[in-house]
Amino acid sequence: MQRVARELNPPETSFIIREDSNDRRTRVRIFTPDAELPFAGVPTIGAAYVIRASGIVPRSAMNFVLQENVGDVAVRVDEGEDPVIWLTTPPIMTLAEYPRERCAAMVGLETDQLLADVPCELLTAGNAFIFIAVDRPATVDLARLDLPVFEEIVKGRATPTQVFVFAVTNTGAYSRMFGPQIGVAEDPATGSATGPLALFMMKHGLAKSADGTRLVSEQGTQMGRQSFLHVYVHGERGGGGIDVGGHVAELARGVMSIPAPSLVTA
Repeated sequence: MQRVARELNPPETSFIIREDSNDRRTRVRIFTPDAELPFAGVPTIGAAYVIRASGIVPRSAMNFVLQENVGDVAVRVDEGEDPVIWLTTPPIMTLAEYPRERCAAMVGLETDQLLADVPCELLTAGNAFIFIAVDRPATVDLARLDLPVFEEIVKGRATPTQVFVFAVTNTGAYSRMFGPQIGVAEDPATGSATGPLALFMMKHGLAKSADGTRLVSEQGTQMGRQSFLHVYVHGERGGGGIDVGGHVAELARGVMSIPAPSLVTA
């Protein structure tokens, strides 16, 4: 699976493991070009689309479960001409806080370009992200990851860490994600960061925190691959769960032939 993910080389590749699935949940494993992930949002939504469209679960199924390395991930479908597929974000934890001036340097910005009075924090729902809030969307586009500073900041962490830079907008956030430790220079859409992003924004007063709050994270625009990730908040500050969803567009189908291991060379 890692070889296939590296050969195809998208930010993530989902594998549906039929022999490890049953009538209650479908086993899914997710890989970047360099590593297996415990959880990822966009590959989960894409895999859910394929699972439903191919009849692994009934095409009429509106609620089902994917078993990923992080655990069970609940999926629901808002049916329509262009269905929206939602996942419920796994439990979110805040792990650390980092100095604002070092985080600004890490993404090639000045400290005064960060949003005033908002800390830089490390959150995870299976994958860890350092969230950096900046003053405006145009500043997000200026961000460039400084690898030596990044490596200094995350030194000692046992699991991969990504960097998520965003600015508040009228509808939610304008965002970018950098993931050098998982082989992703920049990701056009990061569903596993979107639930933690919503919680971070609510925690620091950057978004409403009431039950039923909706947000949209626009991502990938600066790299020419615009995406929109939707958030729905259940309960005050997401106490009843944070759903992340989006539309799926099928681009291609194909068959891959994998050579026998004895024929593979480094």
